[in-house]
Amino acid sequence: MPVTSAFARSRRVFQLSLLFAALLMLTGADPDARFQTLGHRLMCQCGCNQVLLECNHVGCPLSDGMRRELASYVERGDSDDLVLQAFVQKYGPTVLLAPTTTGFNRIAWIMPYLVLTVGVIAVYLVVRAWRKLPAPALADGIRPVAGPELDRYRAQARKETDL
Repeated sequence: MPVTSAFARSRRVFQLSLLFAALLMLTGADPDARFQTLGHRLMCQCGCNQVLLECNHVGCPLSDGMRRELASYVERGDSDDLVLQAFVQKYGPTVLLAPTTTGFNRIAWIMPYLVLTVGVIAVYLVVRAWRKLPAPALADGIRPVAGPELDRYRAQARKETDL
C-alpha cells in the first residue's frame, strides 16, 4: 500500500506542477495586458506630466504617436526591456515613470531614505544629550524650590495677597 500512495502522490505533484507551468506561460500571452503594463511605466512627453496611457491633454501632439509606437513594439514581440530602452533612446530618461535602479539613479532611490534615517538618528542623539545636561544654575546660588517647601511658599503668597 505505501508504494501505491507514494506513486499517486508523485503523480499528483507532477500534474499540479504541469498545471502551474501552463498557467505561467499563459499569463504573458495577452498583448493588451503587456501594452497596458508598459504604457503605465512611461510618461507622456508633451509636458503634462501624466502617465502615457492616461494623458488627457486635449490635442496632445505626442501621446497618440507614442501609443502607436508602443503598440508596434508589443505587436513585434520585443521584450519589455527592449521597448523601454527604445523609448529612453528616443525621448530620454525622463520618459520612464520611475528611474532605473542602476548607476547614479540608484542614489536617487536610496538618498531620501538615507537622509531620513540620518536625521532621525541625529534628533535622537541631540535629545539624549539635552536630557543628560545638568539643571541650569540659578543666579546668586539660589536653589530651586520643590515639594512641601514650595507648597508652604505658595500658601504664604496666597495669605499675603488676600485683601
